[in-house]
Amino acid sequence: MMKTERKVLVIHGPNLNLLGLREPEIYGKTTLEEIDAGLKQRGQDLGILVETFQSNHEGALVDRIQQAAGRFDGIIINPAAFTHTSVAIRDALLFLNLPAIEVHLSNIHKREAFRRRSMITDIVTGQILGLGFQGYLLALEAMDRILSEPGGSRSGSAN
Repeated sequence: MMKTERKVLVIHGPNLNLLGLREPEIYGKTTLEEIDAGLKQRGQDLGILVETFQSNHEGALVDRIQQAAGRFDGIIINPAAFTHTSVAIRDALLFLNLPAIEVHLSNIHKREAFRRRSMITDIVTGQILGLGFQGYLLALEAMDRILSEPGGSRSGSAN
């Protein structure tokens, strides 16, 4: 029996387009293009079609999350600076009602106090942080397992 191809949307928030240039001591030297290419390659290996989207604009991120309804089986999101402030992104993820994994390149709990609070941690399926670009690949592998579980493609929780 052949697995049907699953689809995962990867959302990158503001300033992630500057990866490789912006504070490489914190975020590493890997570019966003390299992360996206690695995700798409790993997705092929897993039988997952990976689509990526980056924006510096909160409304564009919210629109893209909303548009994922009925088109994707899961979402991986690094809201970046909007992690700490965006009720709109939180509400869009709640509307989507899909498994979601929050990713951060750095360990937000080792950063400034204002970066330690995430508006979405309590509603996502899981969180991976502090592992650099490898965190995205781990999130995709975790999503593969979640989507492979009975009922996993539309469940917002790993319980």
